[in-house]
Amino acid sequence: MTRPYHHGDLRRTLLAAAAEAITEHGPAALSLRDLARRAGVSHAAPAHHFGDKAGLLTALAAEGFTLLADELDRTRATGGGVLDAGVGYVRFAVAHRAHFAVMFQPELLNRTDPELAAAESRASAALGAAVATLRDADRRGADARIAGLSAWSIVHGFATLWLSGALPGDLGDDPEEAARQVIRPLFAAR
Repeated sequence: MTRPYHHGDLRRTLLAAAAEAITEHGPAALSLRDLARRAGVSHAAPAHHFGDKAGLLTALAAEGFTLLADELDRTRATGGGVLDAGVGYVRFAVAHRAHFAVMFQPELLNRTDPELAAAESRASAALGAAVATLRDADRRGADARIAGLSAWSIVHGFATLWLSGALPGDLGDDPEEAARQVIRPLFAAR
């Protein structure tokens, strides 16, 4: 449970409490009143910072896209290609389950929010940079956009299946190693 808020960054405290609540019960069960209780603030505090539940989830999603872009940029900075970016995507999803749970549910978000749009764009560019490391032959004749959508679909699907516990148990209990096994045949540099 999050410690009650006393002084400091209330926005950060509320986002952390929201991530905790979503990890426990999912985004549908989140209420601003419960969030305020978790953070130890008045029930009006979350509305003051985010307006409504959609505003709060939008801020959490924007933070998630920023964290995802950071992960993908780190991978690229260390010389990783598309396989490593895919594993980084899975690493992000496992480490930031609550963010991952809201980032790709547009019906929960304020789609016109400029912070969200900027963060989504940055994450998309980071994934695109990883896909650009594929040799032309590895794109299987697809253009860069389709190659990017293919890579995203594969790693997002794997992350979703991993988080839901739907993958075969013989893949082991390490999500990164399991992701590497599944992704490698499709994206490993040859």
